[in-house]
Amino acid sequence: MNATDSETLVVGGGIAGCAAALEAARAGGDVVLATKAARPEETNSYWAQGGIAVTRSDPETFRADIIEAGAGACDPDAVETLVSEARPAVEDILIETLDVPFDTDGDEFDYGREAAHSESRILHVDAATGAAILPRFLAYLDEETDVTVREETTALDLVTHEGRVHGALLEQDGAVSVHFAGGTVLATGGIGAAYDRTTNPDSATGDGIAMGALAGADVADMEYVQFHPTALDTALVGSDGDRDGDESDDTGTFLLSEAVRGEGGVLRNGDGERFMPEIHPDGSLAPRDVVAGAVASERERTGAVRLDVSEVAFDASFPGLAKRCRERGVDPEDGIPVAPAEHFCCGGLAADMDGRTSLGRLFAAGECARTGVHGANRLASTSLLEGLVVGRRAGRQAVGVEPEAVEVSEPRDSDPDLPARFASEKADRLRRTMTEYVGLERTSDGLARAATSIRRLKGEVDAYTRTRTSRELYELRNATVTALLVVRAATENDESRGCHHRSDTEVQYAD
Repeated sequence: MNATDSETLVVGGGIAGCAAALEAARAGGDVVLATKAARPEETNSYWAQGGIAVTRSDPETFRADIIEAGAGACDPDAVETLVSEARPAVEDILIETLDVPFDTDGDEFDYGREAAHSESRILHVDAATGAAILPRFLAYLDEETDVTVREETTALDLVTHEGRVHGALLEQDGAVSVHFAGGTVLATGGIGAAYDRTTNPDSATGDGIAMGALAGADVADMEYVQFHPTALDTALVGSDGDRDGDESDDTGTFLLSEAVRGEGGVLRNGDGERFMPEIHPDGSLAPRDVVAGAVASERERTGAVRLDVSEVAFDASFPGLAKRCRERGVDPEDGIPVAPAEHFCCGGLAADMDGRTSLGRLFAAGECARTGVHGANRLASTSLLEGLVVGRRAGRQAVGVEPEAVEVSEPRDSDPDLPARFASEKADRLRRTMTEYVGLERTSDGLARAATSIRRLKGEVDAYTRTRTSRELYELRNATVTALLVVRAATENDESRGCHHRSDTEVQYAD
């Protein structure tokens, strides 16, 4: 098996991975960034709509908003680090280095407001902030740094020896090689591919979480899976597929940014009534877990929930969203049908704010990491921020150690007897199971059913990944592993808090 090496290996091409690679290169490190994405659209970061929150006048209000949205489960020290480094990180990388064209109001930035924020503090580019950042970030790494970017390169497994990570097995064009590294940073994004309805692209298969867990790294808070309350309700627009998948095909759901509600959009049920003011004092701008639960309830009770944008300059302020709605046959003036969809995993590989995990030389940043910032429910427009801040810090820490070659078990040749559509059919089964039993509401019986089904599925998948090295099989393995981690954590935690709701128990988080 061929072998390559570098001082630092970054796995993942979203904002966290790019920030880690940039900072490692700035520190003088020899850096390789491996991403399975063939284009920026395959990263979660690309699809971030709302923007990136920064501290403005009083940092205490930002800290308080994060902690309140997180339902008391945030790590205060982690929140303090995020808030104190928010503006310096954004100014350094996004403004001074990348010159991201954030929207302005005259000579000043046009700060937006989203759910659970007490003030307008969100930098944005229309409602397509991630799409404005990622292509120029990758281009900058390619053209202005010594970082080697390897696209369409899938990490299959971590290389470990005596409790340390020494790199990863990489697959490209069917060929598997080993890449040894002194420091390895996982920045692989979320787990949305385990659910039928998600705002994530198909590539969000929980790779980093699964590889880290299988290598023995600690995980935490996996029960806290956030559902965004306002994704297009495909059941009401004539779509025959609930699966979101690759958003570029526009056959499934897509996100309607909270920025729309921040500009005056309101939620109405099937009877045309505003229901959020009776549920939370912040109305349609309540925390995501609150709004998602209310939308699901009203949708079931009255048949539909629509986002009323009649008081919003929708076409002018959100031209991309307006265009996508009309392409799907939805006239925004009639109200946009919405329903909750899986959006963000607040848990992941247990890591500190420098990205350090429980395994030596392994770092994690972005959605695959659990730093304690988000607690039980993430505050809007803090995902890009966390990826930027923690990715930047992890990149600094992942340099300074020379790669060391260790013994690696070489994967077997591909098994020619893999049944047709095996991976796609098993993935469909996984998504149906997670959507039915591990969604907005969980019960002990449902979680037990999910565990039984997914364990059986994992056994079937493992039988083939031992003999075959295709990307789709390893993604399926990773999705089943992360799904089991979610089910296990949800089963062990009978307290309803934030985005984890156990409807069969009276144990409630009391603020």
